[in-house]
Amino acid sequence: MIELKAEQLEIIQKMSVFQVRAGMPPTEARILALLLVSDRTELTFDEIRETLNTSKSAVSTALNTLVLRNKVESITIPGDRKRYFKHQLKNWNSNAKDGLEKLLSVNQLLKEILAVRTSETEDFNQDLKNVISFIDFMQVELVQVFEKWNKQQNKENN
Repeated sequence: MIELKAEQLEIIQKMSVFQVRAGMPPTEARILALLLVSDRTELTFDEIRETLNTSKSAVSTALNTLVLRNKVESITIPGDRKRYFKHQLKNWNSNAKDGLEKLLSVNQLLKEILAVRTSETEDFNQDLKNVISFIDFMQVELVQVFEKWNKQQNKENN
């Protein structure tokens, strides 16, 4: 078990609640929050389980899912038989782009839905058109935001 300060425990709770409200299972949310807040960036399975006071099966299932989703990385340290887990913060950019691609896929489906809808529901159809239009607008703007941010980072890192 790792020792956490009261402030760290409070932030873990806040972050977990936020992630759960966004649709993430509670154990996954708590693990991600712990890996972000912990003073050590790499924790063992047992440290995670004991610190969060959660069952082995719940932690195992959550870690496997988080590894599959590239949210957490499993690593080994030479001379140590234990597996360590660390947050994949470095993947934030590709995760954001994946989220945008999913949104664009949904938008394509919405366009197909609009094409087959009856013209008798004008108000509903207009609302659907507004959603589609907003997602189209957001796509253009977010691509530009990513490009601007990358240019800024390149300047700062050179």
